[in-house]
Amino acid sequence: PPAAGPGQPSPQQRTETLGFYESDRGRKKKRSLSDLSLLRFISAELTRGYFLEHNEAKYTERRERVYTCMRIPKELEKLMFFGIFLCLDAFLYVFTLLPLRVFLAMFRFITLPCYGLRDRRLLQPAQVCDILKGVILVICYFMMHYVDYSMMYHLIRGQSVIKLYIIYNMLEVADRLISSFGQDILDALYWTATEPKERKRAHIGVIPHFFMAVLYVFLHAILIMVQATTLNVAFNSHNKSLLTIMMSNNFVEIKGSVFKKFEKNNLFQMSNSDIKERFTNYVLLLIVCLRNMEQFSWNPDHLWVLFPDVCMVVASEIAVDIVKHAFITKFNDITADVYSEYRASLAFDLVSSRQKNAYTDYSDSVSRRMGFIPLPLAVLLIRVVTSSIKVQGVLAYVCVVLFYCGLISLKVLNSIVLLGKSCQYVKEAKMEEKLFNPVMTATPGRPAGKQQSAFKSTQGISTDENGSTSVTNQPVHQKENMPSLLVTSNSDQFLTTPDGEEKDISQDSSELKHRSAKKDLLEIDRFTICGNRID
Repeated sequence: PPAAGPGQPSPQQRTETLGFYESDRGRKKKRSLSDLSLLRFISAELTRGYFLEHNEAKYTERRERVYTCMRIPKELEKLMFFGIFLCLDAFLYVFTLLPLRVFLAMFRFITLPCYGLRDRRLLQPAQVCDILKGVILVICYFMMHYVDYSMMYHLIRGQSVIKLYIIYNMLEVADRLISSFGQDILDALYWTATEPKERKRAHIGVIPHFFMAVLYVFLHAILIMVQATTLNVAFNSHNKSLLTIMMSNNFVEIKGSVFKKFEKNNLFQMSNSDIKERFTNYVLLLIVCLRNMEQFSWNPDHLWVLFPDVCMVVASEIAVDIVKHAFITKFNDITADVYSEYRASLAFDLVSSRQKNAYTDYSDSVSRRMGFIPLPLAVLLIRVVTSSIKVQGVLAYVCVVLFYCGLISLKVLNSIVLLGKSCQYVKEAKMEEKLFNPVMTATPGRPAGKQQSAFKSTQGISTDENGSTSVTNQPVHQKENMPSLLVTSNSDQFLTTPDGEEKDISQDSSELKHRSAKKDLLEIDRFTICGNRID
């Protein structure tokens, strides 16, 4: 080897130094292996620490999820409470104001020659719709007299428990399907009867539509009667096994709903469906109690026998709804504030139906939004009440009149409270401008922006001294050649559709996919198809 230079270690010194380092490394390795004992491992596990603030965002999100789940019961029940009273308002309308409106419409029709034909219309469109509803209600009521409730009860009671369970599930599915088609039948009848006659006829006539509506209401009333009879059989069974199975079916609903992808539109649909289902169940329970009380000669002691079962049905519905909505909001990262938006949307329907330029009755709006159609349920309830309660003597008729006056008072009080609350919810959601500045739908060959400007110029909406727009100053009648109005959202940024002034693109799959995007919450009804299962 070459000789070491001045100041450099010799080869022998380098060899000794390397040997020293290798021996020292070996001693350290032996010492570390000896340190890996069981006691030291347990000690390390017991004294090991970590810092949650290193992932602060993650844990803050988890805490907010817990708080959201804790808020869901309160916010959901506030929405349910408001929605149930909306359904009650539409349901009471059939018994209270609708007969009075039909009487006024018939009085106008009879006394019309005394005043002369000062208007092209014999009756206003709303009056025509009221008369159609009243006639359908009366015809279906008399048709229900040919359906024997007692024979149906004993026929269902003779079936096995599993068979009744399957029948009840089939009835629930059939009720949803027939409700979706039934409202279309009624809307088609109303529009066919009130459509301007100057237009080219594009329908089969009013009479065929009328018979279709009568057939629908009659069949739907029979369907609800079978549901009520099945529930009555479950209440009167000795071991209550059928009632338990039917209540457990509500928890099966959680499996079919929780593990799906939900957006705000989908959750709004489900919330409306739950409101309608809960109100319908309350009416079915009322029918069951009336039938049972009649069989026991209106003995009040039997009512306390039914009370635990009624509480079990109501409690199971509430528990299933809370669990279902809590996990849906958790899995889809939806905040609990969305239920306030849903409540504001329902309130907007009520407030807009009170305007002079309203395009629909509020009861029909509830039917479209929630899938709750009051006519079949009202026919069945009238049939059950008249068959269960016998009215004999002058005093009995006086009691009926007083009861009817009480129903009218309840309807008016409920409507006033709901209208006040609805105005409050609309104001809190900052949706007032939608009431006064509706956006018109685009027609072929004309952009939406031009239509909106033309609409504003023809409407002539006036303002008061404070600068606020007045609802009462809006015109009552619109021109017949003017397109229909569609309320859309401009201020709220959730669930908006693409504007009509977007860039023109080709009619291909990408355009269809783009147009199938989120819709405005005010355009979502009970039967709009949206939402997919999570893959």
